[in-house]
Amino acid sequence: MKKYLKEIIILIIQIFMFYIFPLFAGPTDAMGMVFLILVTTFILSIILASISKEKTKYLYPILVSIIFIPSVFIHYNSSALIHSLWYLVISIIGMLIGTIVNKLVKKLK
Repeated sequence: MKKYLKEIIILIIQIFMFYIFPLFAGPTDAMGMVFLILVTTFILSIILASISKEKTKYLYPILVSIIFIPSVFIHYNSSALIHSLWYLVISIIGMLIGTIVNKLVKKLK
């Protein structure tokens, strides 16, 4: 459990963004909220790929898209299901960028 502490903390932050953050947004803030959650997902995936040395970090994009699906039925309507694919793609791109950053930092050391 302690071995995966970094990954768990980042996943908890992501869950907070999906389930708690929409409670504080007004009805007119929907697009801004979606954009903010997309940016947060991108940044969290870069951070995870940069700091984690575990192979399980590559499951993060799949977990993010799966974790988002129940929030669609809680906070949004069914037309927002397509956003789970966007979260998958954004987190994959972030993981790739974070992996490249991690390799560059290791190379410089």
